[in-house]
Amino acid sequence: QVQLVESGGGLVQPGGSLRLSCAASGFTFSIYAGNWYRQAPGKEREFVASISRTGGSTHYADSVKGRFIISRDNANNMLYLEMNSLKFQDTGMYSCVARGNSVDYWGQGTQVTVSS
Repeated sequence: QVQLVESGGGLVQPGGSLRLSCAASGFTFSIYAGNWYRQAPGKEREFVASISRTGGSTHYADSVKGRFIISRDNANNMLYLEMNSLKFQDTGMYSCVARGNSVDYWGQGTQVTVSS
């Protein structure tokens, strides 16, 4: 069955780094764009970053530009989000999304907490 499983979240101090991973299975991951979204407590879910099917094109929310890097490994059906210089406001549940022409697949999310 279709699955997206995130990992790599945790508690980190401001200025620290984390690398999130998303393992895709049950579908042809390479024909889907990859996205990361996050949702902070009491706030709406927001777009973080996206990457094209081949990895040749990436886009970032202004709030993470220059600090986060999205990447993918189609051979291993993996999506990544490298997060650097983390801030308090980066706290939230991070979910990976495989976006196709007519369907999106979502993972359950991994919690990132930035706290001193």
